[in-house]
Amino acid sequence: MPITTILRSAIARPVFSRGVLRLLPVTSTLSSSSGLATRFKSTQPLASDDFGFEINNVHFPKATSAKTNMAMQAPMTSAAIDSPRVSVLMELKDRVGVLHDVLRYFWKYDIKLSRIESRRHSHGKFDFFLDFDGERGDQSVEALLQDLSGMTDKLLILDEKEVVWFPRHISELDLVANRTLDAGVDLESDHPGFQDRIYRQRRALLAQSAKKYTWDKPIPHIDYSEEETAVWTSVWGKMEHLWDKHACKEYKQAMYLMKEHCGYSPDRIPQQQDISKFLQERTGFRLRPVAGLLSSRDFLNGLAFRVFFSTQYIRHHSKPLYTPEPDICHELMGHAPMFADRDFADFSEEIGLASLGASDEEVEKLAHCYWHSVEFGLCREKGVLKAYGAGLLSSFGELEYACADGCGSEEQPPPEIKPWDPTTAAREAFPITTYQPTYFVASSLQDAKKRMREYCEALPRPFFALHNAQTNSVHIDRAVRRAKDIPGEKTTE
Repeated sequence: MPITTILRSAIARPVFSRGVLRLLPVTSTLSSSSGLATRFKSTQPLASDDFGFEINNVHFPKATSAKTNMAMQAPMTSAAIDSPRVSVLMELKDRVGVLHDVLRYFWKYDIKLSRIESRRHSHGKFDFFLDFDGERGDQSVEALLQDLSGMTDKLLILDEKEVVWFPRHISELDLVANRTLDAGVDLESDHPGFQDRIYRQRRALLAQSAKKYTWDKPIPHIDYSEEETAVWTSVWGKMEHLWDKHACKEYKQAMYLMKEHCGYSPDRIPQQQDISKFLQERTGFRLRPVAGLLSSRDFLNGLAFRVFFSTQYIRHHSKPLYTPEPDICHELMGHAPMFADRDFADFSEEIGLASLGASDEEVEKLAHCYWHSVEFGLCREKGVLKAYGAGLLSSFGELEYACADGCGSEEQPPPEIKPWDPTTAAREAFPITTYQPTYFVASSLQDAKKRMREYCEALPRPFFALHNAQTNSVHIDRAVRRAKDIPGEKTTE
């Protein structure tokens, strides 16, 4: 029987069910000193007191985060991803022990409870929202509902919320990885490699390799040619001294480690499998090959699992310092080192989790936040502008331009520098073919993460999501039905 959910009392002591510790994975409302309305989210300990607890003489230390608790869960199977769930609303009077009285029925019928939330609506009364596994018609579910109805004058069965499809397990990224907006091969007529047959054949070969990849396999080794390596060397040579001058300290520390552990060097293109293995050990992030550009929704959804979709092709050798699309110079020089930093990795995951099941409007806002931070973000170190965005860290011209701090010319006036504010960044338009006219500056990566988390928590999200790194799955705190834009289904007008 899997370890699942239930809390009780103001100090969140564990509840026992047939010798099994039950934990609440995402949110709960616990009795406070005055009654019911204390809500805990995944950023706080969920099932611990000040000293930990014991079960059958086995000591469990105090939990320090939701991820600590989630690590104790059994792996989620694919069948459990869309398991049926019932949501109910019941009205209860505020009195000592009322939460315990509700939870004991879940213990009685051995039903997995995934969400408890209370809201005060009148003097002395609260609305209780509960989600639990099962479906109407199940004998145990009907018996539970019958017992709960005896505790209240109002018991409502809530319909599942219909949302845009989103991955619940890392394996489901396989369903969206090939929904590329371009095939990685169909080059525009103004692309430097458009008329190069050999280059296009190489792109086609790499695209096919990426399309065959699945989440549970090592990333295949790629033998880059001397010509491809020469392009990498040209870009590295142009960027290296600029990293020393303009990159943030987190980037420089990560690059130092990746030279040692991942084979980063001017004359060798590192293998994505080596990088992915290193990142997983450092921050839990990993790379995943992709044939071309994905939609904002699919790309951001991957970040929720700490997965970065990475291209494998390199720009055309005729213009080694220019690329019209993301290539491995951008991915491996710009993005990958930053994922070795814990704060940056958490920041990226926050954006990904907020994108799951979000409306198109909210996904667009999150994509803008991503652009102005992960791609073109700046921070200050001792008052000096430093870059942490990959679009800057892989572009010698724009890196110098962005970090000039007010300096410009008649041909290129200085950019506008704004303090990092996700609400403002979400509405800030941006060009994709020229230098950015506006850059957002955080006081630190920790500050950037904090502000992004606060922004995401305030979004009108259909549910709250928590990534469980131990099971490679996402737990959500609402009963939802993934019914829109399902991968593999054709849409109709």
